Amino acid sequence: MKKLALLLSLAFLFAACPDAALAAADKGEVVVYNWSEYIPQDVLDEFTDETGIKVVYSTYETNDAMYSKIKLLRGQSYDLVCPSTYYLHLMIEEGLVTTFDHAKLTNLGNLDPKLMAPPYDPENKFSIPYMWGSFGMIINTKYVDREKAKTWRDLLRPEYKGKVILSDDMRDTFGIAMHAAGKSANSTNPDDIKAGYEFLKELHPSVRVFDLTAVKQAFISEEVIIGTSFNGDALVAKQEHPDLEYIYPEDGALVWIDSFAIPVGAKNVDNAHEFVNFLLRPEIAKRCQEEFMYSTPNLGTIELMSPEERNNPALQPTDKDLQKAEYLLNVGSKTLMLYKDYWEKLKSGF
Repeated sequence: MKKLALLLSLAFLFAACPDAALAAADKGEVVVYNWSEYIPQDVLDEFTDETGIKVVYSTYETNDAMYSKIKLLRGQSYDLVCPSTYYLHLMIEEGLVTTFDHAKLTNLGNLDPKLMAPPYDPENKFSIPYMWGSFGMIINTKYVDREKAKTWRDLLRPEYKGKVILSDDMRDTFGIAMHAAGKSANSTNPDDIKAGYEFLKELHPSVRVFDLTAVKQAFISEEVIIGTSFNGDALVAKQEHPDLEYIYPEDGALVWIDSFAIPVGAKNVDNAHEFVNFLLRPEIAKRCQEEFMYSTPNLGTIELMSPEERNNPALQPTDKDLQKAEYLLNVGSKTLMLYKDYWEKLKSGF
């Protein structure tokens, strides 16, 4: 009789508090494939505690690794991915991602209209911005005169020989090379691409290393004193080495947006929407932004920032900073092969 009474009282409790019962229930999972070190673990835990949805989280180091896996699996096995601009453009064109239901994203209005409707997804049908930022120049002011680091061509100065770092990402590095040559980073003209290659060929003797994942460490250790960097990496490195400075070159930085997208084979689409909507809360987006130091597209989060953060151009660039900046877009398979041919020649010593 005591057991029956206990069961009846629990049933009454859950009937009286249906929301509590729902929160306690196992609502399945959401399988997220994202950049490493991009969402704090305590944010993932809080989402699960609040919703009952388990986050199965795996990571990648490059857009190419993510794209190759999603293409191989035809989108199955993952509910959310976070590609950057030109890879997202490619995945949309190849039908690898499906549409969002904006009605399920009640926090979508928190996003800055300036970062919505990118050229590769003008209605944000396929993408919801998570983080954004720039790819510019970083210098060590102990060794580099700020007045001698205004353009990408300044990397060619003889005093920097052997102390330059370039990204090991082909499109990023060719993007800055095209700007150095006075061309668009998205040009499909073979002569323009050759001009970018000729700049990189001239710069090659000055390059100490091509690297994507250890840029911060290379500057902190002073192995290099000038080169390319994402703004977030530069800000994190500056915390360890105050002499570092992030610069928007006068001939144009690159701008990127990392956006959530739903692969066509996703099984937990509703849970994917709920997870993205959770991350769109200003206070949640603030915790993500603070840990990884990239720019946030969330206007509510910007309001929570200190004046120092809001006025830091590496974090919140001005229109002038981005005057000649470009998104990297998909240039098509034929042009991409030309880039790859030049890239292989460059990396193999011509």
